[in-house]
Formats: sequence, structure tokens, C-alpha cells
Amino acid sequence: KVFGHWMTVNYRESFGLHASSGILFNHESPLRGLEFVTRKITHAVASIKLGRQKELFLGNLEAKRDWGFAGDYVEAMWLMLQQEKPDDYVIATGQTHSVRDFVKLAFDAVDLNYEDFVKVDPKFYRPAEVDLLLGDASKAKKNLAWEPKLSFENLVYKMVEADLARLELQGAAISLNSQSKPSLKTA
Repeated sequence: KVFGHWMTVNYRESFGLHASSGILFNHESPLRGLEFVTRKITHAVASIKLGRQKELFLGNLEAKRDWGFAGDYVEAMWLMLQQEKPDDYVIATGQTHSVRDFVKLAFDAVDLNYEDFVKVDPKFYRPAEVDLLLGDASKAKKNLAWEPKLSFENLVYKMVEADLARLELQGAAISLNSQSKPSLKTA
């Protein structure tokens, strides 16, 4: 990431390219991979709600991140490319929330108490965990007239909702596949 940023700066300054670099803080959506803690949480919440999972094992619940909606960040990147003069911008919400906050909201979305399902497991602690990541997007807000639109709460709800729908659809497909199939023999 750092290499890409400095290559962008180098080519912009050396060759006059219209190249901007976006320094994006955590950006989430229902399309995020399951290997990321946010989707691990929302997928588990949906699975627990549907009775397919009993517990969610996590590491440091106190780590704080500046989480925003990927769709809002894409808008910021598009706005960067519309500028007459290229520049570099931090794209972030300017707000932090703990993993615990994320977990609580996700379980609240399905009317469950997270304390009944979440277990902290030291094996999920990161050896070089950064306790706090917070971005300052004031330059993007000023120069691009950009503001994140989707709140943290609505982002979490959107992700849980998508995982519920995804799992319910998978369940319906499994149910259809398990039904007896009509015979292809003709009389």
C-alpha cells in the first residue's frame, strides 16, 4: 500500500500524470470476505439467529477502528478523479468504534444478547495489534465536499441483513435439492 502511494506521488510529480492516491481506512460492505472480522461477526450472527451456529469466537473486543461503508468510499474516489488538480486524500469517517460495539449492534439487529454467544479466545489476538485506528478526512470533506452517508449502525445492520438473506437463500436451495426429483423416464 505504501509503495503504491509513493509510486502514485512519484509519477504525478515526475510525469505530470493526473494520479491521486486515496488512503482508505477500514471500508466494509456485505461483499467483504469472511476472513475479515466484520463479516466473521455478521455471518456468525446470522448463523446463530438461524440456529446453524452456537457460538462466536473472537480476539480483542476492545480494538477500535474507523469503519465506513465501501459504497461511500467509492463515491469519494470518484470525486477525487473529477478534480482538476490531482491530490492525495484520506477517506475515513473520523469516528471509532470497538469490535465490541460492532458485535453488540450486530446481535441487537437480530434481537439477541451478544454476551450469550461471544467467547473471547486468545488464539485470535493479533501479535502486533493496533489498539486504535482513526482517520482524518477533513481535506476530502473540504476539497471534495464529501461526507460519509451510511452511519456505523446502519452499516452493521446492512451487513447482518445481507448475511441473513444469503444464509436463508442457501437454506432454501439445500431444501430444494433434497426434495425427491421427478423421474425422467417416459411411459
